Amino acid sequence: MPALRGLLDRFILVVGVVAAGCIPSFIVQYRQRMGGMLDQVLRDLAPFQEIANRNHGGNLGELIRRHLASSDTTFHAEGAAIQAMVDASVRLRTGYDALNTDLLHQLAYLSTQLDPGIARATWAIYAPSFTLTAESVIFSAVLGVAIWLVFLVLWFACARTGRAVLGRQS
Repeated sequence: MPALRGLLDRFILVVGVVAAGCIPSFIVQYRQRMGGMLDQVLRDLAPFQEIANRNHGGNLGELIRRHLASSDTTFHAEGAAIQAMVDASVRLRTGYDALNTDLLHQLAYLSTQLDPGIARATWAIYAPSFTLTAESVIFSAVLGVAIWLVFLVLWFACARTGRAVLGRQS
């Protein structure tokens, strides 16, 4: 049994460090996807911004307000669509800016603001890699050791419980 635990705990430690080391690369790919989405929505808004520049002194909000105030249902729907793009650009810009910081702040942001759609799309094409920055190496070592320590605590707790149960049966 000690040999099994010895092999298993080393396996858990290595797998924990490697898995934790892949988290920063997932964040990089998530941020890249978010940046691409932001670029696309800004490109989609550009023609409307040009119209606002020509007719409303550059005020895109005024263009949207006019669309939404229209009794023409198509024109009104266009206003809602433009507003949705503006809202998406604000959300994406906020997220992208929040992810252009250190790893701990990125993790804090993603733990509370993770967009499930972007996360699924990122995971679908995720290419695991191990980022070799000092921050990433320290993060992976600390998280890997934490995973390993949780394993050890669980192993010894189960062993103690097992000994106690077997002790009562005899």
